Amino acid sequence: MALMRSIWKGDLSFGLVNVPVKVYSATESHDRKSYQVDSSDGTRIRYRRVREGTDTEVDYGDIANAYESESGETVILTKEDLASLPVQKSPEISILEFVPAEQVDPIYFDKPYYLEPSSKSPKAYVLLAKALEETDRLAIASFTLRNRTRVAALRVVDGVMTLQTLLWPDEVRKPDFGFLDDDTEIRDQELQMAASLIESMASDYDPSEFEDTYQNELTKLIEAKSEGGEAFPESDDEDKDTEDSDVADLLAALRASVKDRGGSDSKDSDSKDTAAKKAPAKKAAAKTTAKKAPAKKTASRSTAKKTSSGSSGSGESGSKSTAKKAPAKKSSRKAS
Repeated sequence: MALMRSIWKGDLSFGLVNVPVKVYSATESHDRKSYQVDSSDGTRIRYRRVREGTDTEVDYGDIANAYESESGETVILTKEDLASLPVQKSPEISILEFVPAEQVDPIYFDKPYYLEPSSKSPKAYVLLAKALEETDRLAIASFTLRNRTRVAALRVVDGVMTLQTLLWPDEVRKPDFGFLDDDTEIRDQELQMAASLIESMASDYDPSEFEDTYQNELTKLIEAKSEGGEAFPESDDEDKDTEDSDVADLLAALRASVKDRGGSDSKDSDSKDTAAKKAPAKKAAAKTTAKKAPAKKTASRSTAKKTSSGSSGSGESGSKSTAKKAPAKKSSRKAS
């Protein structure tokens, strides 16, 4: 890691309190450096600033910027013209207000800078940092860096106050897509299954768990080419991808994803889905049982007859005589 060097010095203004700070870039690129060459023999490619239509090279100090006015005219501005802009060049980071952290959408975040206390006593710096953490608010600040006025959010990251420049409102494009006007129907089962998938993948964010696979693979490719070998031999992953793409139904894909994750919520969701599917079958079974009820009565009568006929001794004759007397009772009732 390169040695950190401050790029700017100023005062963090907080009411009547000024906190001297040094500003450092909080990020750096880890991309491998490269330069352009002729692919045929590796000869390095050089770029020259030349006048259009000629081979005359122009010195960097003589290059200006051309802008188009609202009327369509070309306006040339030199470095002296740009330096004459009446921007505030005060080395001050002025805190304008404190807002709830959740009100600043991350889409507005741009480049972050670390602030280091530059005074002998860091007490005022530490006090402001702890107050920001306690209140869970962001400080919205304004400052000038490289002749450009910027607005930024001041927050605390690992105990260090971090100044993160914010994009201006007109720099964030509004999404204008046709599907936003469509009334897309989402089934309850699909929503529940999607929520189960989210829960099965829930975790705490740890940046150290992730790595730049592109840079890793690029390094492998460079080393393999230098040794005359092959970095990435062909594999059978393409067939697997083809099989996965055959899952067309959204609910089936979600269910397969949850099962693949092995989450506990997937079992609950599957049991609910199974119960929901079996509910109509249970009702149908109940209706069938109700229809078969008379058949059960008939069967019980026939069973009684078989039992009586299969009995021996006086029990058999008694049952027969009882059966014969039944019609006689009915006839006596009719006679009366």
